[in-house]
Amino acid sequence: MFSQLIFRLFIFWYSCGLILLTFALLPPWLEWANTVFLLLTGLLGAIFFVKAYGYFIGLVISFVVVIGTIIAEWFGVTYGILFGHYFYNADFGPKIIDVPITIGFAWLMVIATTHVIGKTISQHLFIQKWKQIGMYLTIAPIAAVVMDLILDPVAYKVKQYWEWDGTGLYYGIPITNFIDWFIVSLFLHLILVFLVFHRPLHSTTWANRMVLLYALMITMFIIIAAFAMLWFAIGLSFVCTILLLVLYFYSLRMSRV
Repeated sequence: MFSQLIFRLFIFWYSCGLILLTFALLPPWLEWANTVFLLLTGLLGAIFFVKAYGYFIGLVISFVVVIGTIIAEWFGVTYGILFGHYFYNADFGPKIIDVPITIGFAWLMVIATTHVIGKTISQHLFIQKWKQIGMYLTIAPIAAVVMDLILDPVAYKVKQYWEWDGTGLYYGIPITNFIDWFIVSLFLHLILVFLVFHRPLHSTTWANRMVLLYALMITMFIIIAAFAMLWFAIGLSFVCTILLLVLYFYSLRMSRV
C-alpha cells in the first residue's frame, strides 16, 4: 500500500511539476516542491531495491548510495575534485556537510533506474558471467551519463540551480563533470555487482517502473530544454535514450525466445 501510494504521489507531483517548470509558473513560495520531488524519486529507487532484493539488502544499498554520493558531491562543492568546482544556488532542503540530502536521493533514483537497464541488457544478451558484468559496468554508467546530458544543461542554463566556477564546450559545463558522473556511477554499480547483480529481480513491476521513471525524467528535462531551445542537448540525449531503450526492450524480447 505504501509503495503504491508513493508511486501515485510521484506521478501526480511529476505531472504538476512538468507544467509549472516548463512554463516557469512555479512561484518562489513553492520552491520547496523541488525538494519533495527529489525525495520522491529517491524513495521510488529505495522501494525498488527493497522490492527486488529484500528489506535488508535494499536498505543497505539505498544507504550506501545516498551517503556515498553526498560525500562525492561534498568533494565537488568543497574541493572541486569531482564534477568540477561548483556550488548550489537553489534550496534543495536540509544539508549534510554542505550538500542537500535530496541530492543523495536523486542519485538513488539514477542508480536504481540505470541498474535495471544495465542488468537487463547484460544478462539477457550475454551468457558468460564475465561478459555480463563487463557490459553491465559499461551500460549502466553510460545510462547515468545520458541522463546528465540533459539534466545539467537545464539545471545550469535554464533554472540556475547550480553554477560551475570553470567552463566547458557543452553549454559551459566542464567535461570533467560527465567523466566524474561515469566514474561515480561505475563505482556504485561495481558495489551492486558484488551485492545483487546475480540475484534474481523479485519484482518485475518495480523493475518496469524504474525504466518508466528513467524515461519520464529525461522526457521532463527535454521538454523544459525545448522551451529554452537547447537543441543540441535535446538531440543528443534523445538519440542516446532511444538507443538505450531499444536495446533494453530488444534484450527483453530475446529473453523470451
